[in-house]
Amino acid sequence: MRVYQQLTLVEREIIYGMLRQGETLRSIGKKLRRSHTSISRELRRNIKYGNEYFTNEYLPCKAQKLSDKRKVEQRYKAPLKNPAIFLYVRKHLRDDGWSPEVIAGKLRLDHPELSICHETIYQYIYSKKVKTRGMHLEQYLILKRKKRMKHNGRSVRRHSKIPEAVSIDHRPRSVQRRRSIGHWETDNIIGRVTDKTALSVTVERMTRFTIITKLKDRTAQTKAGVLIDRLQNYPIKTMTADNGSENTRHVHIAKELKLSMYFCHAYHSWEKGTVENTNGRIRRFIPKGVSIDQIPDAYIAALEDKLNSTPRKCLQFQTPYEMMHKLRVTTA
Repeated sequence: MRVYQQLTLVEREIIYGMLRQGETLRSIGKKLRRSHTSISRELRRNIKYGNEYFTNEYLPCKAQKLSDKRKVEQRYKAPLKNPAIFLYVRKHLRDDGWSPEVIAGKLRLDHPELSICHETIYQYIYSKKVKTRGMHLEQYLILKRKKRMKHNGRSVRRHSKIPEAVSIDHRPRSVQRRRSIGHWETDNIIGRVTDKTALSVTVERMTRFTIITKLKDRTAQTKAGVLIDRLQNYPIKTMTADNGSENTRHVHIAKELKLSMYFCHAYHSWEKGTVENTNGRIRRFIPKGVSIDQIPDAYIAALEDKLNSTPRKCLQFQTPYEMMHKLRVTTA
């Protein structure tokens, strides 16, 4: 069986020359040992210029460029290596809200025969040269940025205004290494300025286990009561917070929970980066400007469960639930 081969540039030049001499398609086909229908199709596909410069004439150089372009488009591979990986990435990115790093790591566990780099996923999402089928996948990322950006911290450094506050400079260095359970960070998320309520977000540094509670108001007394109530059944050694007024009852919190409490430097939110990262994840479901007053407690509980059920790259793609359970059992 004869294998069909594309026309070459030399053959196209011969077609052009014979057409200029008034030869028929059949005679051109005999000369090239090609079917006359192939010559007809070649002319039909490549005389589409509609430009006075080309005068709707068959030109070998332009015909070759169009042919090369069609070959590239016909050989367009499935995005993200193969259809199986593409469907896996799309499902967990759109439906589950996983980050590209989590998707790439979990893929190796779920399907050992498949693999992809998280950078490849990011490049696919943000590349203008790759067909994304109009899905705008950047909207499913945590920050939903239309362009990739670099993070640069601020250089402002001020002293805390919280009475009797202990600076994070005095926190044991072992806390920074995340080698033991029981070291927490806490922060508040505010919706609209006019809201009475807020969200208390508290995260364990090693396991990334997250506790979210809706505060009836933004007072320090309410914040302290929530922390004491929700943390008393978990291992806890230290707490790191910012200089917000809701943390002024830190002495009472430290006494009730028998912990050491430390405070970041003013405007140094990255010093409690674990809870800040978690806040960014929460903002995906509760964007800025959305009134927290209108959010039911059931939704907050479901959101807390979702965060603790999502695999994390930093946990070797285990979930915070799994890590907290494992370490609590080991510690006990």
